[in-house]
Amino acid sequence: MDSEHSLREAAKDLRCSIGLAYLFLYYLLQFCGHTWIFANMSARFLSFGCDALAGTFYFVGVMMCVCQLLSVLELFHIADGLEDSRLLPRLVQVMERNFLLYLIISQEEFQSKTIVCVLFYLWNMSDLLRYPYELLCLISTPSFSMLWARHTVSIPVYILSVIAEGISVLQALPYYEAQETYSDELKAPVSVYVHFPYLLMAYLPLLAAGSGVTVLILMKQRTQTFDSWNKKMKIS
Repeated sequence: MDSEHSLREAAKDLRCSIGLAYLFLYYLLQFCGHTWIFANMSARFLSFGCDALAGTFYFVGVMMCVCQLLSVLELFHIADGLEDSRLLPRLVQVMERNFLLYLIISQEEFQSKTIVCVLFYLWNMSDLLRYPYELLCLISTPSFSMLWARHTVSIPVYILSVIAEGISVLQALPYYEAQETYSDELKAPVSVYVHFPYLLMAYLPLLAAGSGVTVLILMKQRTQTFDSWNKKMKIS
């Protein structure tokens, strides 16, 4: 019995170590990717001014798509218990970003719009607040300033990004109306014509509702985090 218990404990410790190493590499990869995107966009903007906005997707779009596609793994991290976080806010964020990237921003006619640059900046700001914090939590205790930035500054940044996402959907509607991209007739079980602009318009209230719930959860999580920090400070 003792040997079986020891083997179970050893297997549990090994799994925990592998999980921590994996999370460290994942956070580091995401941090490096978003840092490269932010630095590239900033350098181009400082060099070319507003003329750089139109080429944002051309220069950093692939890296952004890779980072956002990898972020789907975070849903499995939470489900598997690797990350101690709420699933709903992360699910909403991952789905809305990938929806915009692969159904709207990936369209060549939309890539040169200014809203794409604004979206990428806001997404990067949000992730550059989160990934360094999560990375530091694995190896040490983050400072209060980093804790405050992660759970306070990230909320208005997220709200602004949701507003920008809504604007991008509205700006994409005329293109889909004219080109009828993704609009098609479904044959089975009943013949129904799917008009993609209608789906985009239906997506807007879903985006507002999902982001509203997410903000409430983030605010509650912020309060709990600061309460826990204050208790630790009193004990120490």
